[in-house]
Amino acid sequence: MRGYRRPDGRIGIRNHVMVLSTCGCANVVARRIAAAVPGAVAVPCAKGCGQVGTGIEIMRRCLRNLAANPNVFGTLLVGLGCESTRPYELAERIRTALDKPLEVITIQDLGGSERAVERGAELARALVARAADLERCEMTLADLVLGTNCGGSDATSGLAANPVVGVVSDAVVAAGGTVMLGETTELIGTEDILADRANSFEVAQDIYRIVGGLERSFAETGVDVRGANPSPGNMAGGLSTLEEKALGGISKGGVSPIRQVVPYGEIPSERGLVIMDTPGYDIESVSGMTAGGAQALIFTTGRGTPIGNPLIPVIKVTGNCETAERMGDNIDFDASGAVEGTVTIGELGAHLLKLLERVCDGEQPAAERLGFDDFAIFHNQEVWCTCLP
Repeated sequence: MRGYRRPDGRIGIRNHVMVLSTCGCANVVARRIAAAVPGAVAVPCAKGCGQVGTGIEIMRRCLRNLAANPNVFGTLLVGLGCESTRPYELAERIRTALDKPLEVITIQDLGGSERAVERGAELARALVARAADLERCEMTLADLVLGTNCGGSDATSGLAANPVVGVVSDAVVAAGGTVMLGETTELIGTEDILADRANSFEVAQDIYRIVGGLERSFAETGVDVRGANPSPGNMAGGLSTLEEKALGGISKGGVSPIRQVVPYGEIPSERGLVIMDTPGYDIESVSGMTAGGAQALIFTTGRGTPIGNPLIPVIKVTGNCETAERMGDNIDFDASGAVEGTVTIGELGAHLLKLLERVCDGEQPAAERLGFDDFAIFHNQEVWCTCLP
């Protein structure tokens, strides 16, 4: 495999110039800049203003860490100029932490959207030209941070697709790489199993803390999580309870020890299997792992989910032969043979690992090839900040 070495030593599998909006008011300008510059990708920010407390801190942390993602060569921050995220202060924080190309503009300082698009496009073109000069280097699975997620799950997800991903996860961990397991909502009922796999008492306590904190917040607010989990599609696909869904979902993490639990959008400090405290909503979960440094993500789906991400390739795996046929333009890997008994989980895992390696080398999975660039940062400070330092 070959990638792009960054100044901090990490290696990206893509070489993006990111046009990053710092608030919702700058999204259109950011998108127009990226559309005008081949090689640039826009990453929108739905909020970034009108937030207080931990909500704005989560937003700032995610924006800062997106610039640090190894798939990003350099960043153009696009702000309005009066938002809570404070574009120039954010730029200074990024410059202090990273030795990467960074530019920043605000629409108000430049005198309007048209001037901002014009100036932003000039800066983005210069960054793309510099990125094109970067030569690729050798990399191994030890250099990889792999995200995992499941969405539109059905009974075949836990039987086939997720266990196949688990084989890949164990291989990445064994090679010295990092794998992220998330979707805290869908860990409920499996916390004892996960805590038994923790490599320390502190990690086990963190697992209980994020799951227990979430359950308490549901109880205190009178929310019935069963209203959304399992979803109507999950139930139509044969999943009866949240615990059944969770037992299948955690198999994406294989059998490796759990070495760390990190807050949403945080970059892990440990290698190996890591849990990130993400929501069950797929786009926000994948976006949090992207901020956490994932260069690629494997996404399992029983019923078919087409989402992607602007910065990282998302590989779609299904264990449902009907979905593989019906939504073939969205699915990259068919694991239904494990359900049918024609091939083993281990054999499928070996084939999926080869696909992952090809994607790291530049092959585009369906979501990337079709241009799916779904992105949203989760910012609910009351439910998801139980792991914040």
